[in-house]
Formats: sequence, C-alpha cells, structure tokens
Amino acid sequence: MTGVRALCASAFLLVLTGVLSGCAVYDTYEKCGFHGCPGDARITAEVHSRFRERSDFEQNAISVQTLDHVVYLSGVVSSGLEINDAESVASSVPGVARVVNSMAISQAR
Repeated sequence: MTGVRALCASAFLLVLTGVLSGCAVYDTYEKCGFHGCPGDARITAEVHSRFRERSDFEQNAISVQTLDHVVYLSGVVSSGLEINDAESVASSVPGVARVVNSMAISQAR
C-alpha cells in the first residue's frame, strides 16, 4: 500500500504544481505501472546529460520529467531563445515522443 500512497502523493504534487495533468499521470500508471514506462528514466537522464553539456543552460534551472516517452520541461530561464533551445535539445533525444514545455522567462534583469 505504501507504493500506492507514494504514487498518489507524487501525482498530486505534479498536478498541484501544474507540470502534469492528472489524466496524464493516471494514464501512464494504467499503461506502465508504478515504475513508469520502459525507457522513461533513460530519456530523463539523457535530457539532463545534454543540458549539462550546454554551457548556456543554467544548471538546475530546468526540471525534466518523462512519462510515457513525453518529456515535460518546467523552470525559469533567462530568455525565449533558451526555452526554444531546451525544447530542441529534449526533442532530439532518441525515444522522445513529444515535449511539453512549461518554462517561463525570468523578469529579473
């Protein structure tokens, strides 16, 4: 029962923060179970790795979550160009079905 509670807590947190819809979380659970779909962890790790290779991306500014081969990006970056670049980098990872971009541009200058 602890696994169910952990999944529900994670789903609630993601929905609450606006990163993922409740339907996306539930559909992935129904399709792939508690541990996510095969390949999702690899995709997330590869996106993180490619972000670290880029000196123009501020480290830890972009959050990456993968569910059923859909990459969800969130965070605050310094420009629209950085948002476009992050989406392009994530899209280029093998196995990514699509990218959902919820990033925002920082207003601090």
